[in-house]
Amino acid sequence: MKFLDQAKIYIRSGDGGAGCISFRREKFIEFGGPDGGDGGRGGDVWAECVDGLNTLIDYRYQQHFKAKKGEHGMGKNRHGAKGSDVVLKVPAGTEILDEDGETVIADMTRVGQKLLLAKGGNGGFGNTYFTTSTNRAPRRANPGLEGQERWLILRLKLIADAGLVGLPNAGKSTFLATVTAAKPKIADYPFTTLYPGLGVVRAYSREFVLADIPGLIEGASEGIGLGDRFLSHVERCRVLLHLVDGTSEHAGKAYKTVRHEIEAYGHGLADKPEIVALSKADALDEETLKEQIARLKRASKKTPAVISAASGQGVQEILQALLNVIDAAKIEEKRAVTQEEWHP
Repeated sequence: MKFLDQAKIYIRSGDGGAGCISFRREKFIEFGGPDGGDGGRGGDVWAECVDGLNTLIDYRYQQHFKAKKGEHGMGKNRHGAKGSDVVLKVPAGTEILDEDGETVIADMTRVGQKLLLAKGGNGGFGNTYFTTSTNRAPRRANPGLEGQERWLILRLKLIADAGLVGLPNAGKSTFLATVTAAKPKIADYPFTTLYPGLGVVRAYSREFVLADIPGLIEGASEGIGLGDRFLSHVERCRVLLHLVDGTSEHAGKAYKTVRHEIEAYGHGLADKPEIVALSKADALDEETLKEQIARLKRASKKTPAVISAASGQGVQEILQALLNVIDAAKIEEKRAVTQEEWHP
């Protein structure tokens, strides 16, 4: 199992330690008074966004995470030690949801981001705490508070600047392998790509991250084929590159099939900037190429780019177009952040 993008886990913070009932007992000291220490606080459960992870595979083999209990208080005013914390390390782009799968608790998008998921129980007071002017020898101590427990769902949405969409065998993996150092599986049968892949594109002295997801077929939104569950990995993309196989029977129908599934998926994916490209141009004769371009233009209402990842035709132009959209989106995001700072 190379890729896991969803996991259900159980967490529990530690219980607090109990306070101690104790009295000072020393030679020649007749009334030593109470000296019971407080219990230690239970350990917390944290989530931390770390670098170097791009899957939730660690949570396939362990689903229960429990922090340590606080130590009990002791005599001679010795307080119990705090229980050890548990830190769940997740990759950037992980959403943490409540058990219902609807309520988003946090979206971990920045490396170093840390979130308290369950707070440990407070330790109980020892009998020293209850000493008053009228009760000099209290025989009372508190038990520690119980920790918190809950079920959570972790859902990973890969963070990429651009995303590749299209039917199976549209040339997405070949394009990813051509423009990045990624080595996706490439073969001449449908659904060669079974899980999303990432690659870093270096072009025109700049870099951006490109995501490749398994191909969509008609009815993907209803679970046909691999379904549309992997579309969540391009939700965060600033631009979509829609590749349409030039050797398909009808480029326009192929485009509409994928577009329908994207619109049925929702989550704002259909509103993202889209660049349409006719792939595998090197396998077409001039007449067929013109016909497919015309069909695709009518269907998408855009002038499609013509590329061939195998020969390199049109690849650099596509990368430049992607960079232009990504740069414009970044400027817009900075402007929005600046406006929020001025008008909170």
